[in-house]
Amino acid sequence: MKRSLSKRLRANTATILTWVLALVYAFPILYMLITGFKPEEMVAPPSLSFTPTLENYDAVISEDLMLHSFNSVFITIATVILTILLAVPAAYSLVFGRLKSAEGIYYWFITTTLLPAVAVIIPIFLAFNYTGLLDTKLGLVLLYTGAGVPLMIWMVRTFFTDVPYEIIEAADIDGCTRFTSFFRIILPLIKGGIFSTALLVFITTWNEFFFAVNMTYSKSATLPVYLNRFLTQQGYFWAKMSAASTLVVIIPVILGFFTQKTLVKGLTLGAVKG
Repeated sequence: MKRSLSKRLRANTATILTWVLALVYAFPILYMLITGFKPEEMVAPPSLSFTPTLENYDAVISEDLMLHSFNSVFITIATVILTILLAVPAAYSLVFGRLKSAEGIYYWFITTTLLPAVAVIIPIFLAFNYTGLLDTKLGLVLLYTGAGVPLMIWMVRTFFTDVPYEIIEAADIDGCTRFTSFFRIILPLIKGGIFSTALLVFITTWNEFFFAVNMTYSKSATLPVYLNRFLTQQGYFWAKMSAASTLVVIIPVILGFFTQKTLVKGLTLGAVKG
């Protein structure tokens, strides 16, 4: 009886602590959501007593927001598709190919993710200016793909290494080519890992600000750049920025909510060996 009561107490305590931690973690998002419905003059200092208003959403929903939203959606989706097409075959070749320096190539990909963005901004800017890629969606897609490919190779390689090589040998005996076994056998086994990694690339690209604000002006600017306009010489327009930020995070939040099971399954797929 005492053991049962002790187990319940520990379980309830763990549940309460989990909820408290979740509320603390989600507090910035909840505060942003509430602030978006406040009048601008009641944001600072914060006030808990206010009449909700939609004036901030009326102010931020405009043709500019639609243009920046289209740019973000197009650039992010194009980046994810191109990253998958390049990174997945590359990771497969590094694991199952006959490259003599596969480990060296793999670690070269990994080291590129450690390079600070500010260290390469000048040569990239000059290259984009020379090739006419400044303020173009193609330029950002190529740039983000270059950043997404190493991340996806890093993650997907782990999933490939968990696939027993005997499966490929059995497919070879049955007369399957490497091309056929790749699409019909290997990819279905690691599709969860590919999906979860693609979602990480999606979120990273969607939220990227540094290159977007330096490589675009008006035609191809993304939503994070759009949020920057609420910083003016008069200060921050916190209420309008909160309303716009709420609209910006809706897509990643909804996508993450409906795919959380697949995301967790994919991220933990390569966590246990054997």
